[in-house]
Amino acid sequence: MFPPGPLPVPDIKFCGLTRPQDATAAVAAGARYVGVVFAPGPRTQQLDHARRIFAGLPPEIGRVGVFDAQPPATIASQATALGLTAVQLHGDPSVADVEALRALWQGQVWAVVRVHGAELPASAAALFAAANAVVLDARVDGALGGTGVTLPWAGLAARVAEARRGTRSLFVLAGGLRPDNVAQAVRVLNPDVVDVSSGIESTVGIKDPARMRAFRDAVRSMEVAR
Repeated sequence: MFPPGPLPVPDIKFCGLTRPQDATAAVAAGARYVGVVFAPGPRTQQLDHARRIFAGLPPEIGRVGVFDAQPPATIASQATALGLTAVQLHGDPSVADVEALRALWQGQVWAVVRVHGAELPASAAALFAAANAVVLDARVDGALGGTGVTLPWAGLAARVAEARRGTRSLFVLAGGLRPDNVAQAVRVLNPDVVDVSSGIESTVGIKDPARMRAFRDAVRSMEVAR
């Protein structure tokens, strides 16, 4: 899909954290970003507990809050209170949603593009131009993320490359990544960040340090392979 030669090894985001000890384990396993979910779902956290999850993380670790369709003022207030690095907008955000939040908050805005099959929504290119990052995830009825459903990487590769061409936004790949498949996904789609939640869990919301390390090792194996 890409010319011969080395591709950058992506950063890692461990998302859907529900316990402070999992945040500590995520950093030890090499995460560049950790994510806490405020959108509805099995990993949803309240503000006070999220503060405990993020507490004590090194300053270089990105803190990402995952939100649904809450009002921009509410999201901005919670993001400021938690000292977030980035707000990740689920719920099929528009460019107007990105701009409305940016008018109220100075941090990064990540827009989630949910995909069914190998077609990108028409909004994808505009979101790559407007947001600090675009997160590609699987569209699953009744769920916003963390479903473990894998995307058709090869079918999406050309469409993603076209949508992100000429933009400076990060490309974040989510959707069913696991230690045993993340290297293949990186080879096909060349993301800047790989984003995993269910693929590193022992049960829903409980992260497994061994699986975190296995995921990291699979990503870092790209350096050896190249």
